[in-house]
This record gives sequence, structure tokens and C-alpha cells, in this order.
Amino acid sequence: MRQATLSIPQQALQQAVREYILGIYQWMVGGLLLTGTIAAVVSSSPALLSIVLGSPIIFFGLIIGELGLVVWLSARIDKMSVSAARAAFLGYAALNGLTLSAVFVAFTEESIAVAFFSAAGMYAVMAVYGYLTKRDLSSLGSFALMGVFGILIALLVNLFLQSDALDFAISLIGVGVFAVLTAYDMQRLKAQYVVGEEATAVGKKKAILGALALYLDFINLFLFLLRLLGGNRD
Repeated sequence: MRQATLSIPQQALQQAVREYILGIYQWMVGGLLLTGTIAAVVSSSPALLSIVLGSPIIFFGLIIGELGLVVWLSARIDKMSVSAARAAFLGYAALNGLTLSAVFVAFTEESIAVAFFSAAGMYAVMAVYGYLTKRDLSSLGSFALMGVFGILIALLVNLFLQSDALDFAISLIGVGVFAVLTAYDMQRLKAQYVVGEEATAVGKKKAILGALALYLDFINLFLFLLRLLGGNRD
């Protein structure tokens, strides 16, 4: 972490870092709750479900909108106000809730619960590891980021191949990649902390980007675990 104020006591610095990370997690959890609530509401309403999933144009339009919002937020964060950055993050979480309503249609509630709690447990372990470890995870993080692009390419290829073996391999690799990214992002956020910055507009916007990174790590970890462990509805 960047110790901008060298005279600050170590104990006070550690407490400040914990509070900073906790603030990021509060936004991340808020985003997950919004996503889950919207997904559950949409999946329980035939009318809403027919709007979201009834037309490929609307469904893929929502996915493109999600991707565009993430790119826009990441690229324009420095020029946004804090309120605009927070609204963009919550907007992304809401859009993700609409598209993830498909999960409740495709998988049983039991398999979703198993995958969710498995993801939560794995995520917690990797996040704690990333926070506490003295090992530099930069190289592992870079390798995992390259793995994300490899997974995307493999998913596109498997749209044509429809291979169960490849699908299993992609899901297994996906779990590993996002578990590593969870630890890496946690270490990165801790290292980027600047004393007192959390009270400034810059620090609050950095916290939103941090929450977005952790949110994406969890969502993807959950989805890949669901592909591995989940039971499809008949």
C-alpha cells in the first residue's frame, strides 16, 4: 500500500486499509443484492421473462449494453462525478440482473444455491489470501487475465462444436481463473490504497472501480461453478 503519510502509526494504517476495503465490499455486495433481486423478480414473472428472454434482439441487446457500460465506466471514470460513477455501477448490476434471470430458468433452485454458496466460500478464501499474503500475485494475475481472453475464444468456438468435454474444460478453467483473479484484485486494491484518499472524489471513484472488479470476479466464479455443479431443468 502507498503510505503517503509516513508518520501514521502502523496500526492506524492497517485499520484505515481495512475500512477502505470494507467500503469497497459494501458496494460490491450492494451490486450483487441488486442483481440477485432483479433476476429473481424477473424469473418469477412470466410477463417480464417474456420481454427479457422472448426476443434474442432484446436479450443480446442487454448483454451488449452491459459490456458497453463497463467499458464506458472504466474509460470515463476520471471525468465522471462520484454520483455518476455509482449510478453506472448500479445500472450495470441492474442490467446484469435482467440477463441472469435466464439462470433461474435454466437451472434448478437447488443447483443455484449449491453453486452460490460454493462460490461464496471459494471467493472468501481467495480474497482473504489475497489480502494477507506477502507473495506478489502480479504475474499470476496477468496470466489469469490472459486466461479470460482464452476462455472467451473457447466459448465462441464451442458455440459451433457443442462439445460437452470442451464445455467441462472451459468451466473448470474458468473457476481457476476467477479464483486467482479474486486474490489478485484484492491484493491490487490493498496495494493501491493511499492514506486519506478514500475521503476524496478520486478515492470514492477508485472504490467503485474496485467494487466492479470484485463483483465481476464473484459473478463469473459463480457462473462457472454453476456450469460445473448445476442441474439443468428438464
